[in-house]
Amino acid sequence: MTSSARGSGRILGTLRSADGKGIVRMEDRFDTDIDDLWSALTDPRRLARWLGEVEGDLRLGGEFRARFFASGWEGTGRVAACEPPQHLLVLTEQPGQPDEHVIEVTLAAGGDQTILVWEERGMPLDHLAAYGAGIQVHVEDLAAHIAGRERGDADARWGEILPAYQDLAANAG
Repeated sequence: MTSSARGSGRILGTLRSADGKGIVRMEDRFDTDIDDLWSALTDPRRLARWLGEVEGDLRLGGEFRARFFASGWEGTGRVAACEPPQHLLVLTEQPGQPDEHVIEVTLAAGGDQTILVWEERGMPLDHLAAYGAGIQVHVEDLAAHIAGRERGDADARWGEILPAYQDLAANAG
C-alpha cells in the first residue's frame, strides 16, 4: 500500500450527501495485484484478519451476518453485485436502523498496484464524520493486512482522524 500508513495525517476520504443521506468515499492504492486484494475483501478467513467476523453465503444474492472489529458494527447483509475481481456491492442492515446501508467496492489494476475505491452510502448526515473516520480505519486495517501487519489501535486512530472528518462533514451539504 502506498500511503495510508498508521499515524499519518493523510485523509483518504471525501464526504458528501444525496437525498438527505451521507456518502463516504475512500480511494487508495495498494502494493498488491487485483486478485490478492479481491481475495482479502471476499474470503471470510482473510476478512477475519482485518475487518471482522463474517458468516454466511458471500456469493451473489447470498446473505450473511457480520461483526466488524474497528467500528463494532453488527448486522446482516446481502451481496447485491459480485463481479470478480473488480466490483462488489453489499447491502447491510443494522438492528434499529430503518434504511439499508450500501457498501460498494471497486478495484482497478494500476501498474504494479491495485486502486481501491470504497464507497458507503445511506448513513445519517449527523453521523457522517464518524462514519468517515471509521471507514478510513477499516481501509487502513486492510492495508495493514496486505502488508503483513496486524490491525492498529482503532479507537486511537479514529480519534486522531475524526477532527479532519468533522471539518469535511461541515462542508458536505
